[in-house]
Amino acid sequence: MRVMAQMGMVMNLDKCIGCHTCSVTCKQAWTNRAGMEYVWFNNVETRPGQGYPRRYEDQERWKGGWTLNKSGRLKLKAGGKAAKLLGLFASPVQPELKDYYEPWTYDYKMLVEAPLGDDFPVARPKSLITGEDTKITWSANWDDNLGGTSELGHLDPIVEKVRRESNEKIKFDYEQTFMFYLPRICEHCLNPSCMASCPSGAIYKRVEDGIVLVDQDRCRGWRQCVTGCPYKKIYFNHKTGKAEKCTFCYPRIEVGQPTVCSETCVGRLRYLGLFLYDADAVTGAASTEDVQDLYEAQMDVILDPEDPQVQAEARRQGIAEDWLEAARRSPVYKLAKVYKVALPLHPEYRTMPMVWYVPPLSPVTDLLKEQGHDAEDAGNLFGAIDALRIPVEYLAELFTAGDTTRIDTVLKKLAAMRSYMRGISMGNDPDDSIPGKVGMSGESLYEMYRLMAIAKYEERYVIPKAHVEQAHDLEEMGCSLDFEDGPGMYEDSPFGEASGTPTPVAIENFYALQARQTSEEPPGAASLRGRVNLLNWDGTGRPSGLFPDPHHPDKTTPAQEQAKREALE
Repeated sequence: MRVMAQMGMVMNLDKCIGCHTCSVTCKQAWTNRAGMEYVWFNNVETRPGQGYPRRYEDQERWKGGWTLNKSGRLKLKAGGKAAKLLGLFASPVQPELKDYYEPWTYDYKMLVEAPLGDDFPVARPKSLITGEDTKITWSANWDDNLGGTSELGHLDPIVEKVRRESNEKIKFDYEQTFMFYLPRICEHCLNPSCMASCPSGAIYKRVEDGIVLVDQDRCRGWRQCVTGCPYKKIYFNHKTGKAEKCTFCYPRIEVGQPTVCSETCVGRLRYLGLFLYDADAVTGAASTEDVQDLYEAQMDVILDPEDPQVQAEARRQGIAEDWLEAARRSPVYKLAKVYKVALPLHPEYRTMPMVWYVPPLSPVTDLLKEQGHDAEDAGNLFGAIDALRIPVEYLAELFTAGDTTRIDTVLKKLAAMRSYMRGISMGNDPDDSIPGKVGMSGESLYEMYRLMAIAKYEERYVIPKAHVEQAHDLEEMGCSLDFEDGPGMYEDSPFGEASGTPTPVAIENFYALQARQTSEEPPGAASLRGRVNLLNWDGTGRPSGLFPDPHHPDKTTPAQEQAKREALE
Protein backbone atom coordinates (compact mmCIF):
# COMPACT_ATOMS: atom_id res chain seq x y z
CA MET A 1 0.00 0.00 0.00
CA ARG A 2 1.37 3.37 -1.07
CA VAL A 3 -0.61 6.18 0.54
CA MET A 4 -0.87 9.45 -1.38
CA ALA A 5 -2.93 12.61 -0.94
CA GLN A 6 -5.40 13.97 -3.48
CA MET A 7 -7.32 17.24 -3.40
CA GLY A 8 -10.91 16.66 -4.45
CA MET A 9 -14.14 18.56 -4.97
CA VAL A 10 -17.80 17.70 -4.42
CA MET A 11 -20.66 19.67 -6.00
CA ASN A 12 -24.23 19.49 -4.70
CA LEU A 13 -26.32 19.84 -7.86
CA ASP A 14 -29.50 20.64 -5.94
CA LYS A 15 -27.93 23.99 -5.02
CA CYS A 16 -26.72 25.08 -8.46
CA ILE A 17 -28.86 27.94 -9.85
CA GLY A 18 -27.01 28.21 -13.15
CA CYS A 19 -25.78 31.77 -12.57
CA HIS A 20 -22.37 31.10 -14.21
CA THR A 21 -20.57 33.19 -11.57
CA CYS A 22 -17.98 30.43 -11.21
CA SER A 23 -17.36 30.47 -14.96
CA VAL A 24 -16.94 34.23 -15.13
CA THR A 25 -14.56 34.50 -12.17
CA CYS A 26 -12.48 31.58 -13.44
CA LYS A 27 -12.36 33.20 -16.87
CA GLN A 28 -11.19 36.48 -15.40
CA ALA A 29 -8.54 34.80 -13.26
CA TRP A 30 -7.08 32.24 -15.66
CA THR A 31 -8.06 32.56 -19.32
CA ASN A 32 -8.17 36.28 -20.13
CA ARG A 33 -5.30 35.97 -22.60
CA ALA A 34 -4.77 35.81 -26.35
CA GLY A 35 -5.60 32.44 -27.83
CA MET A 36 -7.87 31.53 -24.90
CA GLU A 37 -11.01 33.44 -25.89
CA TYR A 38 -12.94 30.23 -26.50
CA VAL A 39 -11.69 28.51 -23.34
CA TRP A 40 -13.75 27.88 -20.21
CA PHE A 41 -11.82 25.96 -17.57
CA ASN A 42 -15.08 26.05 -15.58
CA ASN A 43 -18.39 25.94 -17.42
CA VAL A 44 -21.97 25.29 -16.32
CA GLU A 45 -24.02 23.07 -18.60
CA THR A 46 -27.77 22.64 -18.69
CA ARG A 47 -28.75 18.98 -18.85
CA PRO A 48 -30.16 17.64 -21.05
CA GLY A 49 -27.93 19.34 -23.56
CA GLN A 50 -24.97 18.75 -25.82
CA GLY A 51 -22.41 20.10 -23.37
CA TYR A 52 -19.21 21.99 -24.09
CA PRO A 53 -17.64 21.20 -26.48
CA ARG A 54 -20.63 19.79 -28.29
CA ARG A 55 -21.24 16.09 -27.61
CA TYR A 56 -17.97 15.66 -25.70
CA GLU A 57 -19.40 12.47 -24.18
CA ASP A 58 -19.46 10.68 -27.54
CA GLN A 59 -16.26 8.69 -27.08
CA GLU A 60 -16.95 6.59 -30.17
CA ARG A 61 -16.17 9.77 -32.06
CA TRP A 62 -13.60 11.49 -29.86
CA LYS A 63 -11.75 8.39 -28.59
CA GLY A 64 -11.18 9.76 -25.08
CA GLY A 65 -10.42 7.83 -21.89
CA TRP A 66 -9.39 4.22 -21.43
CA THR A 67 -10.66 0.84 -22.55
CA LEU A 68 -9.56 -2.76 -21.93
CA ASN A 69 -7.68 -4.84 -24.47
CA LYS A 70 -8.24 -8.55 -25.05
CA SER A 71 -6.02 -9.48 -22.12
CA GLY A 72 -7.94 -7.19 -19.76
CA ARG A 73 -5.23 -4.54 -19.53
CA LEU A 74 -5.83 -0.82 -19.83
CA LYS A 75 -5.16 0.89 -23.16
CA LEU A 76 -5.99 4.34 -24.45
CA LYS A 77 -9.16 4.40 -26.49
CA ALA A 78 -7.35 6.47 -29.11
CA GLY A 79 -4.68 3.78 -29.52
CA GLY A 80 -1.42 2.68 -27.95
CA LYS A 81 2.17 3.79 -28.52
CA ALA A 82 2.36 2.42 -32.07
CA ALA A 83 -0.81 4.22 -33.15
CA LYS A 84 0.35 7.41 -31.48
CA LEU A 85 3.72 7.24 -33.23
CA LEU A 86 2.21 6.63 -36.66
CA GLY A 87 -0.20 9.54 -36.23
CA LEU A 88 2.19 11.87 -34.45
CA PHE A 89 2.35 14.45 -37.23
CA ALA A 90 -1.30 14.16 -38.18
CA SER A 91 -4.01 16.14 -36.47
CA PRO A 92 -5.45 13.94 -33.70
CA VAL A 93 -9.14 13.29 -33.25
CA GLN A 94 -10.35 16.39 -31.49
CA PRO A 95 -13.18 18.94 -31.53
CA GLU A 96 -12.94 21.78 -34.02
CA LEU A 97 -13.50 25.42 -33.19
CA LYS A 98 -17.13 25.12 -34.31
CA ASP A 99 -17.65 22.45 -31.64
CA TYR A 100 -16.50 24.90 -28.98
CA TYR A 101 -17.69 28.13 -30.63
CA GLU A 102 -15.99 30.96 -32.45
CA PRO A 103 -15.54 33.69 -29.81
CA TRP A 104 -16.84 37.09 -30.70
CA THR A 105 -17.23 40.64 -29.52
CA TYR A 106 -19.29 43.50 -30.90
CA ASP A 107 -18.29 46.55 -32.89
CA TYR A 108 -19.21 48.94 -30.09
CA LYS A 109 -17.21 51.71 -31.73
CA MET A 110 -19.86 51.89 -34.44
CA LEU A 111 -22.50 52.71 -31.83
CA VAL A 112 -20.68 55.67 -30.33
CA GLU A 113 -18.82 57.06 -33.35
CA ALA A 114 -21.19 56.46 -36.26
CA PRO A 115 -21.84 59.64 -38.28
CA LEU A 116 -25.20 61.32 -38.02
CA GLY A 117 -27.70 59.75 -40.42
CA ASP A 118 -31.19 58.40 -40.88
CA ASP A 119 -30.21 54.82 -40.01
CA PHE A 120 -29.73 53.56 -36.48
CA PRO A 121 -26.14 52.25 -36.05
CA VAL A 122 -25.71 48.53 -35.38
CA ALA A 123 -22.93 46.82 -33.43
CA ARG A 124 -22.17 43.84 -35.63
CA PRO A 125 -20.59 40.72 -34.10
CA LYS A 126 -16.87 40.45 -34.86
CA SER A 127 -14.83 37.26 -34.61
CA LEU A 128 -12.08 37.42 -32.00
CA ILE A 129 -10.11 34.97 -34.14
CA THR A 130 -10.15 36.73 -37.52
CA GLY A 131 -11.50 40.16 -36.64
CA GLU A 132 -14.04 39.82 -39.47
CA ASP A 133 -17.84 39.95 -39.31
CA THR A 134 -19.21 36.65 -38.04
CA LYS A 135 -22.53 34.90 -37.59
CA ILE A 136 -23.28 33.68 -34.07
CA THR A 137 -24.43 30.05 -34.23
CA TRP A 138 -23.14 28.44 -31.03
CA SER A 139 -21.61 29.24 -27.63
CA ALA A 140 -20.42 27.60 -24.42
CA ASN A 141 -23.88 27.79 -22.82
CA TRP A 142 -26.09 27.63 -25.91
CA ASP A 143 -28.28 25.00 -24.19
CA ASP A 144 -28.76 27.28 -21.17
CA ASN A 145 -32.17 26.84 -19.50
CA LEU A 146 -33.22 24.28 -22.13
CA GLY A 147 -32.74 26.74 -24.97
CA GLY A 148 -33.69 24.90 -28.14
CA THR A 149 -34.09 21.56 -26.38
CA SER A 150 -37.33 20.77 -28.16
CA GLU A 151 -35.36 20.72 -31.43
CA LEU A 152 -31.82 19.81 -30.30
CA GLY A 153 -32.36 17.75 -27.14
CA HIS A 154 -32.11 14.48 -29.02
CA LEU A 155 -28.46 15.34 -29.81
CA ASP A 156 -27.48 14.85 -26.15
CA PRO A 157 -25.44 11.59 -26.25
CA ILE A 158 -27.02 10.36 -23.00
CA VAL A 159 -30.54 11.06 -24.26
CA GLU A 160 -29.67 9.07 -27.38
CA LYS A 161 -28.50 6.10 -25.33
CA VAL A 162 -31.38 6.11 -22.84
CA ARG A 163 -33.91 6.42 -25.65
CA ARG A 164 -32.28 3.55 -27.48
CA GLU A 165 -32.26 1.31 -24.41
CA SER A 166 -35.64 2.19 -22.91
CA ASN A 167 -37.88 2.72 -25.93
CA GLU A 168 -38.33 6.49 -26.05
CA LYS A 169 -38.39 6.96 -22.27
CA ILE A 170 -37.12 10.54 -22.48
CA LYS A 171 -39.43 12.88 -24.34
CA PHE A 172 -39.34 16.63 -24.59
CA ASP A 173 -43.05 17.33 -24.31
CA TYR A 174 -43.81 20.38 -22.19
CA GLU A 175 -45.34 18.44 -19.30
CA GLN A 176 -42.37 16.06 -19.18
CA THR A 177 -39.59 18.61 -19.48
CA PHE A 178 -36.77 18.34 -16.94
CA MET A 179 -33.49 20.14 -16.45
CA PHE A 180 -30.66 20.63 -14.01
CA TYR A 181 -27.31 22.40 -14.06
CA LEU A 182 -24.00 20.55 -14.24
CA PRO A 183 -20.87 22.64 -13.46
CA ARG A 184 -17.72 21.06 -14.88
CA ILE A 185 -13.99 21.51 -14.33
CA CYS A 186 -10.99 19.26 -14.95
CA GLU A 187 -11.47 16.05 -12.96
CA HIS A 188 -7.80 15.82 -11.81
CA CYS A 189 -8.13 12.07 -12.22
CA LEU A 190 -6.21 9.40 -10.36
CA ASN A 191 -5.60 7.64 -13.71
CA PRO A 192 -5.46 10.58 -16.16
CA SER A 193 -5.63 9.55 -19.81
CA CYS A 194 -4.45 13.02 -20.88
CA MET A 195 -1.15 12.42 -19.11
CA ALA A 196 -0.72 9.00 -20.73
CA SER A 197 -1.52 10.49 -24.15
CA CYS A 198 1.14 13.22 -24.10
CA PRO A 199 4.17 12.26 -26.29
CA SER A 200 6.30 14.98 -24.63
CA GLY A 201 5.62 13.97 -21.03
CA ALA A 202 4.52 17.55 -20.37
CA ILE A 203 1.46 16.64 -18.29
CA TYR A 204 2.18 15.53 -14.75
CA LYS A 205 0.32 14.80 -11.53
CA ARG A 206 1.73 16.53 -8.47
CA VAL A 207 2.92 14.11 -5.82
CA GLU A 208 1.92 16.47 -3.01
CA ASP A 209 -1.78 16.92 -3.74
CA GLY A 210 -2.63 15.10 -6.99
CA ILE A 211 -3.34 18.24 -9.02
CA VAL A 212 -2.75 17.61 -12.74
CA LEU A 213 -0.78 20.35 -14.53
CA VAL A 214 0.88 21.05 -17.89
CA ASP A 215 4.59 21.89 -18.07
CA GLN A 216 4.63 24.68 -20.65
CA ASP A 217 8.36 24.29 -21.28
CA ARG A 218 7.99 20.65 -22.30
CA CYS A 219 4.68 20.96 -24.17
CA ARG A 220 5.21 20.72 -27.95
CA GLY A 221 1.61 21.21 -28.98
CA TRP A 222 0.96 17.67 -30.24
CA ARG A 223 -2.63 17.97 -28.96
CA GLN A 224 -2.83 14.25 -28.21
CA CYS A 225 -3.95 15.22 -24.70
CA VAL A 226 -7.05 16.92 -26.13
CA THR A 227 -7.96 13.62 -27.74
CA GLY A 228 -7.09 11.59 -24.65
CA CYS A 229 -9.20 13.59 -22.18
CA PRO A 230 -12.75 12.18 -22.31
CA TYR A 231 -14.12 15.27 -20.54
CA LYS A 232 -12.46 17.56 -23.13
CA LYS A 233 -11.09 19.82 -20.40
CA ILE A 234 -7.68 20.36 -22.01
CA TYR A 235 -7.53 23.20 -24.51
CA PHE A 236 -5.05 24.21 -27.17
CA ASN A 237 -3.83 27.82 -27.22
CA HIS A 238 -3.25 28.53 -30.89
CA LYS A 239 -1.29 31.70 -30.09
CA THR A 240 1.33 30.01 -27.92
CA GLY A 241 1.09 26.53 -29.43
CA LYS A 242 0.67 25.02 -25.96
CA ALA A 243 -1.98 22.97 -24.17
CA GLU A 244 -3.61 24.50 -21.10
CA LYS A 245 -6.08 23.27 -18.50
CA CYS A 246 -7.67 23.92 -15.13
CA THR A 247 -4.98 24.16 -12.45
CA PHE A 248 -7.34 23.64 -9.48
CA CYS A 249 -6.11 27.12 -8.52
CA TYR A 250 -2.98 25.54 -7.04
CA PRO A 251 -1.45 28.88 -5.90
CA ARG A 252 -4.53 29.40 -3.72
CA ILE A 253 -4.64 25.78 -2.54
CA GLU A 254 -1.00 25.97 -1.40
CA VAL A 255 -1.84 28.78 1.03
CA GLY A 256 -5.06 27.16 2.26
CA GLN A 257 -7.52 29.14 0.13
CA PRO A 258 -10.33 27.55 -1.93
CA THR A 259 -10.40 27.65 -5.72
CA VAL A 260 -11.82 30.77 -7.36
CA CYS A 261 -14.91 28.89 -8.56
CA SER A 262 -15.58 27.63 -5.03
CA GLU A 263 -14.91 30.99 -3.36
CA THR A 264 -17.35 32.85 -5.61
CA CYS A 265 -20.08 30.18 -5.88
CA VAL A 266 -23.42 31.85 -5.14
CA GLY A 267 -25.17 28.61 -4.17
CA ARG A 268 -22.31 27.42 -1.89
CA LEU A 269 -22.57 24.05 -3.58
CA ARG A 270 -18.83 23.24 -3.74
CA TYR A 271 -16.82 21.40 -1.11
CA LEU A 272 -13.04 21.04 -1.08
CA GLY A 273 -11.02 18.55 0.88
CA LEU A 274 -8.41 15.84 0.94
CA PHE A 275 -8.62 12.17 0.02
CA LEU A 276 -6.03 9.57 0.97
CA TYR A 277 -5.76 6.81 -1.60
CA ASP A 278 -3.69 3.72 -2.37
CA ALA A 279 -1.64 4.59 -5.45
CA ASP A 280 -0.68 0.95 -5.98
CA ALA A 281 -4.34 -0.04 -6.39
CA VAL A 282 -5.34 2.56 -9.00
CA THR A 283 -4.43 0.58 -12.12
CA GLY A 284 -6.13 -2.56 -10.84
CA ALA A 285 -9.30 -0.64 -9.97
CA ALA A 286 -9.39 1.10 -13.36
CA SER A 287 -9.02 -2.31 -15.03
CA THR A 288 -12.25 -3.65 -13.50
CA GLU A 289 -14.03 -5.49 -16.29
CA ASP A 290 -17.67 -4.56 -15.62
CA VAL A 291 -18.11 -0.79 -15.99
CA GLN A 292 -20.87 -0.79 -13.37
CA ASP A 293 -18.36 -2.14 -10.84
CA LEU A 294 -15.93 0.75 -11.44
CA TYR A 295 -17.62 2.95 -8.83
CA GLU A 296 -17.09 0.41 -6.04
CA ALA A 297 -13.55 -0.22 -7.28
CA GLN A 298 -12.80 3.49 -7.03
CA MET A 299 -14.30 3.60 -3.55
CA ASP A 300 -11.96 0.77 -2.51
CA VAL A 301 -8.95 2.81 -3.65
CA ILE A 302 -9.90 5.65 -1.26
CA LEU A 303 -8.53 4.94 2.22
CA ASP A 304 -9.99 5.56 5.66
CA PRO A 305 -7.96 8.37 7.33
CA GLU A 306 -9.02 7.08 10.76
CA ASP A 307 -7.38 3.69 10.12
CA PRO A 308 -4.16 3.43 12.22
CA GLN A 309 -2.47 1.36 9.51
CA VAL A 310 -3.26 3.99 6.89
CA GLN A 311 -1.97 6.74 9.17
CA ALA A 312 1.27 4.86 9.85
CA GLU A 313 1.90 4.26 6.15
CA ALA A 314 1.04 7.88 5.34
CA ARG A 315 3.65 9.07 7.84
CA ARG A 316 6.22 6.76 6.24
CA GLN A 317 5.39 8.35 2.90
CA GLY A 318 6.11 11.79 4.34
CA ILE A 319 2.55 13.07 4.66
CA ALA A 320 2.51 15.69 7.43
CA GLU A 321 0.34 15.47 10.53
CA ASP A 322 -1.73 18.53 9.64
CA TRP A 323 -2.51 16.90 6.28
CA LEU A 324 -3.66 13.75 8.05
CA GLU A 325 -5.86 15.87 10.28
CA ALA A 326 -7.27 17.61 7.20
CA ALA A 327 -8.02 14.21 5.66
CA ARG A 328 -9.93 13.20 8.80
CA ARG A 329 -11.99 16.42 8.65
CA SER A 330 -12.41 16.33 4.86
CA PRO A 331 -15.99 17.10 3.70
CA VAL A 332 -15.41 15.44 0.33
CA TYR A 333 -14.36 12.19 2.01
CA LYS A 334 -17.50 12.25 4.16
CA LEU A 335 -19.85 12.91 1.24
CA ALA A 336 -18.19 10.40 -1.09
CA LYS A 337 -17.10 7.56 1.20
CA VAL A 338 -18.92 7.88 4.56
CA TYR A 339 -22.42 8.99 3.50
CA LYS A 340 -21.97 7.78 -0.11
CA VAL A 341 -24.16 10.44 -1.68
CA ALA A 342 -21.49 11.95 -3.97
CA LEU A 343 -20.76 10.13 -7.24
CA PRO A 344 -18.01 10.46 -9.88
CA LEU A 345 -18.77 11.78 -13.37
CA HIS A 346 -18.66 9.05 -16.03
CA PRO A 347 -16.68 6.37 -14.16
CA GLU A 348 -16.87 4.23 -17.33
CA TYR A 349 -14.06 6.35 -18.81
CA ARG A 350 -11.76 4.54 -16.32
CA THR A 351 -9.84 7.72 -15.41
CA MET A 352 -10.89 7.61 -11.73
CA PRO A 353 -12.23 11.21 -11.63
CA MET A 354 -11.84 13.14 -8.38
CA VAL A 355 -14.59 15.74 -8.84
CA TRP A 356 -17.78 14.26 -7.42
CA TYR A 357 -21.46 15.18 -7.68
CA VAL A 358 -24.50 14.86 -5.43
CA PRO A 359 -27.34 14.15 -7.91
CA PRO A 360 -30.38 16.47 -7.89
CA LEU A 361 -33.52 15.56 -5.95
CA SER A 362 -35.60 18.75 -6.21
CA PRO A 363 -37.96 17.75 -9.04
CA VAL A 364 -39.39 14.99 -6.82
CA THR A 365 -41.05 17.54 -4.55
CA ASP A 366 -42.26 19.55 -7.54
CA LEU A 367 -44.07 16.50 -8.89
CA LEU A 368 -45.70 15.70 -5.54
CA LYS A 369 -46.87 19.28 -4.98
CA GLU A 370 -48.45 19.39 -8.43
CA GLN A 371 -50.39 16.23 -7.56
CA GLY A 372 -51.62 17.69 -4.26
CA HIS A 373 -49.52 15.49 -1.95
CA ASP A 374 -47.42 16.40 1.07
CA ALA A 375 -44.10 16.82 -0.74
CA GLU A 376 -41.98 16.28 2.38
CA ASP A 377 -43.63 13.15 3.72
CA ALA A 378 -41.18 10.25 3.79
CA GLY A 379 -43.59 7.74 2.31
CA ASN A 380 -44.51 10.04 -0.53
CA LEU A 381 -40.89 10.96 -1.24
CA PHE A 382 -39.64 7.38 -1.37
CA GLY A 383 -42.52 6.35 -3.62
CA ALA A 384 -42.05 9.28 -5.98
CA ILE A 385 -38.38 8.65 -6.72
CA ASP A 386 -39.33 6.06 -9.33
CA ALA A 387 -41.47 8.73 -11.01
CA LEU A 388 -38.75 11.39 -10.81
CA ARG A 389 -39.13 13.92 -13.57
CA ILE A 390 -35.41 13.59 -14.20
CA PRO A 391 -35.27 9.95 -15.34
CA VAL A 392 -33.15 7.84 -13.01
CA GLU A 393 -31.68 6.23 -16.12
CA TYR A 394 -30.35 9.61 -17.25
CA LEU A 395 -28.63 10.25 -13.90
CA ALA A 396 -27.24 6.72 -13.92
CA GLU A 397 -25.62 7.24 -17.33
CA LEU A 398 -23.91 10.35 -15.94
CA PHE A 399 -22.69 9.08 -12.58
CA THR A 400 -22.80 5.27 -12.27
CA ALA A 401 -22.20 3.87 -15.79
CA GLY A 402 -25.91 3.01 -16.01
CA ASP A 403 -26.40 1.45 -12.55
CA THR A 404 -29.84 2.76 -11.55
CA THR A 405 -29.73 0.93 -8.21
CA ARG A 406 -26.90 3.13 -6.97
CA ILE A 407 -28.73 6.32 -8.06
CA ASP A 408 -31.93 5.11 -6.38
CA THR A 409 -30.02 4.53 -3.12
CA VAL A 410 -28.50 8.03 -3.16
CA LEU A 411 -31.81 9.74 -3.94
CA LYS A 412 -33.54 7.87 -1.11
CA LYS A 413 -30.84 9.02 1.35
CA LEU A 414 -31.42 12.61 0.24
CA ALA A 415 -35.17 12.17 0.55
CA ALA A 416 -34.78 10.64 4.01
CA MET A 417 -32.65 13.57 5.13
CA ARG A 418 -35.28 16.02 3.89
CA SER A 419 -38.18 14.25 5.62
CA TYR A 420 -36.29 13.59 8.85
CA MET A 421 -35.18 17.20 9.25
CA ARG A 422 -38.58 18.51 8.29
CA GLY A 423 -40.12 16.67 11.23
CA ILE A 424 -37.51 18.05 13.63
CA SER A 425 -37.97 21.59 12.30
CA MET A 426 -41.71 21.35 12.95
CA GLY A 427 -41.09 20.43 16.59
CA ASN A 428 -41.89 16.73 16.33
CA ASP A 429 -39.86 13.97 17.93
CA PRO A 430 -37.23 12.55 15.59
CA ASP A 431 -38.65 9.66 13.55
CA ASP A 432 -35.77 7.14 13.61
CA SER A 433 -37.66 4.84 11.25
CA ILE A 434 -36.84 7.24 8.38
CA PRO A 435 -33.03 6.96 8.55
CA GLY A 436 -33.47 3.24 9.27
CA LYS A 437 -35.07 2.78 5.85
CA VAL A 438 -31.86 3.92 4.15
CA GLY A 439 -29.43 2.14 6.48
CA MET A 440 -28.41 5.20 8.49
CA SER A 441 -28.81 6.37 12.07
CA GLY A 442 -30.54 9.56 13.07
CA GLU A 443 -27.23 10.99 14.26
CA SER A 444 -25.43 10.32 10.96
CA LEU A 445 -28.37 11.69 8.99
CA TYR A 446 -28.27 14.88 11.04
CA GLU A 447 -24.52 15.20 10.50
CA MET A 448 -25.05 14.78 6.77
CA TYR A 449 -27.72 17.50 6.90
CA ARG A 450 -25.37 19.89 8.70
CA LEU A 451 -22.66 19.36 6.10
CA MET A 452 -24.92 19.65 3.07
CA ALA A 453 -27.27 22.39 4.24
CA ILE A 454 -25.73 24.69 6.86
CA ALA A 455 -21.99 23.99 6.89
CA LYS A 456 -19.79 27.00 7.62
CA TYR A 457 -16.94 28.19 5.44
CA GLU A 458 -14.26 26.29 7.35
CA GLU A 459 -16.36 23.12 7.19
CA ARG A 460 -16.91 23.28 3.42
CA TYR A 461 -13.26 24.05 2.65
CA VAL A 462 -10.73 21.96 4.57
CA ILE A 463 -7.48 22.73 2.74
CA PRO A 464 -4.10 22.02 4.35
CA LYS A 465 -1.37 24.50 3.52
CA ALA A 466 1.80 23.55 1.71
CA HIS A 467 4.92 23.16 3.87
CA VAL A 468 8.13 25.17 3.68
CA GLU A 469 10.12 21.97 3.16
CA GLN A 470 8.05 21.34 0.02
CA ALA A 471 8.83 24.75 -1.44
CA HIS A 472 11.34 23.50 -3.99
CA ASP A 473 9.06 20.68 -5.12
CA LEU A 474 6.18 23.10 -5.55
CA GLU A 475 8.10 25.51 -7.78
CA GLU A 476 6.03 25.39 -10.96
CA MET A 477 8.69 26.85 -13.24
CA GLY A 478 7.03 25.65 -16.40
CA CYS A 479 3.54 24.70 -15.40
CA SER A 480 0.33 25.73 -17.07
CA LEU A 481 -0.33 29.50 -17.05
CA ASP A 482 3.06 30.26 -15.47
CA PHE A 483 4.97 31.53 -18.48
CA GLU A 484 5.73 34.96 -19.92
CA ASP A 485 4.57 36.68 -16.74
CA GLY A 486 1.59 34.36 -16.29
CA PRO A 487 -2.08 35.28 -16.76
CA GLY A 488 -2.42 38.58 -18.59
CA MET A 489 1.07 38.72 -20.10
CA TYR A 490 0.48 42.25 -21.36
CA GLU A 491 1.43 45.80 -20.54
CA ASP A 492 -0.69 47.78 -18.13
CA SER A 493 -3.42 49.04 -20.47
CA PRO A 494 -7.22 49.12 -20.44
CA PHE A 495 -7.53 46.31 -22.99
CA GLY A 496 -6.02 42.91 -23.52
CA GLU A 497 -4.79 41.60 -26.84
CA ALA A 498 -6.92 39.42 -29.07
CA SER A 499 -5.72 36.54 -31.15
CA GLY A 500 -5.49 36.89 -34.91
CA THR A 501 -5.68 40.52 -35.94
CA PRO A 502 -5.41 43.14 -33.14
CA THR A 503 -8.96 43.26 -31.85
CA PRO A 504 -9.70 44.60 -28.35
CA VAL A 505 -10.92 41.98 -25.90
CA ALA A 506 -13.84 42.99 -23.69
CA ILE A 507 -12.15 42.00 -20.42
CA GLU A 508 -9.89 43.95 -18.13
CA ASN A 509 -6.16 43.47 -18.29
CA PHE A 510 -4.66 41.35 -15.52
CA TYR A 511 -2.05 43.93 -14.56
CA ALA A 512 -4.61 46.71 -14.26
CA LEU A 513 -6.57 44.62 -11.77
CA GLN A 514 -3.39 43.60 -9.95
CA ALA A 515 -2.28 47.23 -9.60
CA ARG A 516 -5.57 48.17 -7.93
CA GLN A 517 -5.60 45.18 -5.61
CA THR A 518 -2.06 45.75 -4.35
CA SER A 519 -2.08 49.54 -4.09
CA GLU A 520 -2.36 51.04 -0.62
CA GLU A 521 -4.98 53.59 -1.60
CA PRO A 522 -8.17 52.78 -3.54
CA PRO A 523 -8.42 54.57 -6.88
CA GLY A 524 -10.18 57.90 -6.70
CA ALA A 525 -12.74 59.30 -9.06
CA ALA A 526 -10.05 61.32 -10.83
CA SER A 527 -8.17 58.18 -11.88
CA LEU A 528 -11.42 56.82 -13.30
CA ARG A 529 -12.13 60.09 -15.11
CA GLY A 530 -15.10 60.88 -12.89
CA ARG A 531 -16.69 57.44 -13.20
CA VAL A 532 -16.74 54.29 -11.07
CA ASN A 533 -16.73 51.07 -13.09
CA LEU A 534 -18.67 48.69 -10.82
CA LEU A 535 -17.97 45.74 -13.13
CA ASN A 536 -14.23 45.96 -12.46
CA TRP A 537 -14.32 47.32 -8.91
CA ASP A 538 -12.51 44.77 -6.71
CA GLY A 539 -14.23 45.76 -3.46
CA THR A 540 -11.12 47.30 -1.91
CA GLY A 541 -12.01 50.56 -0.19
CA ARG A 542 -14.73 52.92 -1.34
CA PRO A 543 -13.80 54.96 -4.41
CA SER A 544 -14.70 58.64 -4.29
CA GLY A 545 -17.99 59.21 -6.04
CA LEU A 546 -19.30 55.70 -5.45
CA PHE A 547 -22.11 57.09 -3.29
CA PRO A 548 -23.51 60.65 -3.18
CA ASP A 549 -22.78 62.81 -0.16
CA PRO A 550 -25.90 62.38 2.06
CA HIS A 551 -25.47 65.88 3.55
CA HIS A 552 -24.82 67.60 0.25
CA PRO A 553 -26.44 65.42 -2.44
CA ASP A 554 -25.79 67.94 -5.18
CA LYS A 555 -22.27 68.76 -4.10
CA THR A 556 -19.47 67.37 -6.24
CA THR A 557 -16.26 66.05 -4.74
CA PRO A 558 -12.88 67.74 -5.33
CA ALA A 559 -11.89 64.82 -7.55
CA GLN A 560 -15.01 65.27 -9.65
CA GLU A 561 -14.32 69.00 -9.95
CA GLN A 562 -10.78 68.23 -11.10
CA ALA A 563 -12.12 65.74 -13.67
CA LYS A 564 -14.52 68.39 -15.00
CA ARG A 565 -11.71 70.94 -15.34
CA GLU A 566 -9.58 68.43 -17.23
CA ALA A 567 -12.50 67.66 -19.55
CA LEU A 568 -13.04 71.36 -20.30
CA GLU A 569 -9.36 71.89 -21.00
